[in-house]
Amino acid sequence: MNTTYSSVKVEVQDGLAIVTLTQPERGNPFDGDFTRDMKEVFLGLWDCPGLRAVLIRADGANFSFGGDLKSFYPQRANLAPLVRRWTSDLHMGLQRAWQLPVPIVVAVQGWAMGGGVALLAGCDVVVAGQSARLGSAFAQLGFSCDSGSSATLSARMGVARAKRFVMLAEVLSSLEAMQAGLVDKIVPDAELDAEALSVARKLAAGPTVAYGEIKRLFLRASAMQMEALLEDEALTLARVSSTDDAQEGIAALMEKRKPVFLGR
Repeated sequence: MNTTYSSVKVEVQDGLAIVTLTQPERGNPFDGDFTRDMKEVFLGLWDCPGLRAVLIRADGANFSFGGDLKSFYPQRANLAPLVRRWTSDLHMGLQRAWQLPVPIVVAVQGWAMGGGVALLAGCDVVVAGQSARLGSAFAQLGFSCDSGSSATLSARMGVARAKRFVMLAEVLSSLEAMQAGLVDKIVPDAELDAEALSVARKLAAGPTVAYGEIKRLFLRASAMQMEALLEDEALTLARVSSTDDAQEGIAALMEKRKPVFLGR
């Protein structure tokens, strides 16, 4: 199953699937193409014969800037339909990814923001380059969070710490992210790809069935079913994206000025 999509490519060899985000010049954003591609990629991996592990990585200097605000800006007065459409694909893809019964390793370099952090937080092993920065800008834009953030961040950081991370729009260094539980291993930037690949290959050579059952048990331990939570996040973000504050947040960022939020 070696497939190239418009924003992602998949290469499978010896039971290991390498999923690469391929829009480096744009910071590997979460846009319409990416949301559709992620759904197709992980639906396909469920039917990939002999699959034993997955490595998610990204081309370029940054892992992902998260939501594509340049696409949001011209449509900021009517974002709810766009949000509902994009999240319907993205959340299906993420759900299929996190429930995939094999280990998922992710390599994180440069900036990882918003949905990019939610994506990596849902993976089983997070390997980060030393200079990586992980942040949440949802609240800074007047948005609520999506992409499973409320579940994956809570699972890794604890509810109180995850809520503070999102509400205060924090940006963490790789060391701070590891101390908070978001990152499992930090390596020199030049060694990131090799180390993440080594970890993925080690897991691919392990007891696949046991790994799958371990993942399933920990997912079931969550207090809220992932399907219901993702739907709640998607519809909440669609509703919040229609507020004056959300439109102001996007406009302020794109116009390079400080937002003026009015609480409506």
